[in-house]
Amino acid sequence: MIKRYLVFTSVILFFLTTGSARKESATPYGLMVEFIREPSGVLIMDLRPEFTWIVPAGMGMQKAYQLIISSDRNNAGTNTGDVWDSGLKNSTISAEVEAGITLKPNTKYFWKVRIRNEKNILSGYSDIQAFTTGDPKDYKTTTNRFVYSINRPQRSSWLPDGCILYDFGRDAFGTLFVHYSVQNKDTLIVRLGEKLTAEGRIDRNPGGSIRYQETRLPVSPGKSEYVLSLVPDKRNTGAAAIKLPDSLGVVTPFRYAEFADLPEGNQPVAVFQRALSYYFDDNAASFASSDTLLNHIWDICKYSIRATSFAGIYVDGDRERIPYEADAYINQLGHYFTDREYSMGRATNEYFIKHPTWPTEWILHTVLLFHNDLMFTGNVESLREYYDELRHKALSALAREDGLISVKNVTDEIMTNLGFSNPKERIRDIVDWPPAQKDTGWKLAGPDGERDGYDMVEVNTVVNAFYYRNLVLMADIAERLGYPSDRDFYRREAEKVRLTFNEKLLDKNKGVYTDGEGSEHSSLHANMMALAFDLVPEEYMRSVISFIKSRGMACSVYGAQYLLEGLYRAGEGDYALSLLTATHDRSWWNMIRSGSTITMEAWDMKYKPNSDWNHAWGAAPASIIPGYMWGIAPAEPGFAKCIIRPQLGSLKHSRITVLTIRGPITAEFREKRRSKEYRISIPGNMECDFISPEGKTIRLSPGKNKIVL
Repeated sequence: MIKRYLVFTSVILFFLTTGSARKESATPYGLMVEFIREPSGVLIMDLRPEFTWIVPAGMGMQKAYQLIISSDRNNAGTNTGDVWDSGLKNSTISAEVEAGITLKPNTKYFWKVRIRNEKNILSGYSDIQAFTTGDPKDYKTTTNRFVYSINRPQRSSWLPDGCILYDFGRDAFGTLFVHYSVQNKDTLIVRLGEKLTAEGRIDRNPGGSIRYQETRLPVSPGKSEYVLSLVPDKRNTGAAAIKLPDSLGVVTPFRYAEFADLPEGNQPVAVFQRALSYYFDDNAASFASSDTLLNHIWDICKYSIRATSFAGIYVDGDRERIPYEADAYINQLGHYFTDREYSMGRATNEYFIKHPTWPTEWILHTVLLFHNDLMFTGNVESLREYYDELRHKALSALAREDGLISVKNVTDEIMTNLGFSNPKERIRDIVDWPPAQKDTGWKLAGPDGERDGYDMVEVNTVVNAFYYRNLVLMADIAERLGYPSDRDFYRREAEKVRLTFNEKLLDKNKGVYTDGEGSEHSSLHANMMALAFDLVPEEYMRSVISFIKSRGMACSVYGAQYLLEGLYRAGEGDYALSLLTATHDRSWWNMIRSGSTITMEAWDMKYKPNSDWNHAWGAAPASIIPGYMWGIAPAEPGFAKCIIRPQLGSLKHSRITVLTIRGPITAEFREKRRSKEYRISIPGNMECDFISPEGKTIRLSPGKNKIVL
């Protein structure tokens, strides 16, 4: 029997009977304009910007708002909306509310908001937030600013040869800030690196793309503060790489700094790691549990999202600094679950419209990226702007009469429509990366690379699973944008693909999927993608899941995202948790054990010899833990409705805070002798359904909720 206890955090006014809006209660907070929480120093590049606020839990559900925009702080302080005053407008929308006026470019404004709730209680006005518009010529997402963190070393030590080693505790993209005084001119030898040798000094030959750099720092009398000047890497500053603004200088990832040949008796007064990142709130999201290993995995994955944001757009790590759609998918979800920050994700999505990459499945991630943004933000501007391009990115032009797609149908026109500057270029199926030595010459320890022996045939099961998912999401997008004929088309095509997919790619005798049309081989990838995208008929669920379990972690760190998504969607939380907390060499724990403090490009260097130690596509647990293990996810765009469906497996207790555009969700679980207890806090103006492990749905209310099972 489920007992439900609801305790609301609210002021007494919340319980008053409905009357005239004569009372004031708690005020809205968490203001954002165009997704920017602290717009000081940021130019808002939309002259009809969207405004967001958090409704206090004690106010319950919003029924109306009044938003004012003023030309100066004094007018805003006296509630004078001399630029625009919405009046008290009946609306439940508290996220991404568009201004009712076109603002002037290059102008500073002040805004605030108050709300009325379902009890007809009127809140006080929020604090005033100031912002400044830019001068946009075309549609453009407003991006946030770069920030520096000045990190002190956690420890230092003298080495036998007289060098001094500083350990900053974590890898970060940046440079070194040094306080040093000398009597005579000199030059210091400074080494930066990500990895130590067994002897405890910086590894000068770390292998792969693990970073090491040695430079010389001229010092002179009368000067005591220095910023290390670094040499740019030729590969990650090439034509396709994301370039940093010149004002930020050159950055490199490093955890350790070593000073060599110091003058006798001299050492730096102070040394700091000056780390560069995109705007990020380290304290916003949190997770803890009874499993210490899982806690460490969460920490490295969450930190990876922040640390790899240094380019202002999601890139693949330091080796290339190029955005790839699949990397961005994992990065975006991790970012959206660990901070209330969406501008970088949206800017990355829009970058891919004209800068696609070559793998077929990477192209098919584009619709997923845009749909994720819709669900987390509720804003359709970007979708509406790029809807025609997204129709091409769904690859319907490659479909045969039976619905399945193949890259053999690619034409110059299709490549142009996809955004490629060279129409003679061709997309190619990838499945996973890196592939086997037989395909590319990679010198790997095993014969199959990360594809689990995948049989690369013309009509590819993994590609068509992605295609089906694109059709489902495009139908949803078309409906939300008000295009009913497109919605109906995508629904028909999705159903056609589902039927053909299971008719031609499912081996009904074995109860598992083959790798493609005409193939007799079945890989983990063909089956986990079918499971992740809801293609598996009920009567074959057991056989498909059993096969997936038999393959273990026979995929890359990228593939693990979909493996875990599929397992949790199928209710296999216990097995999924065992993969999250595994300790073999194909695990997140192995990354930590190897010495990396940012997730790695591959499970181990032996699986991809040119790997780096700073790849956010290895950070799948940053979204899997909150979004699938805890099961906290948007059921309606902009978290207007939330679903919480926990699958906590063997955990005895856990606590999590997930940021949403409507405010934080905090959830706590504790297993007791005869019961399981959940305490969940929901922000105001959000509907939320808790789905118990037994499948029962409990409607939660804004404020604190206690559930005993």
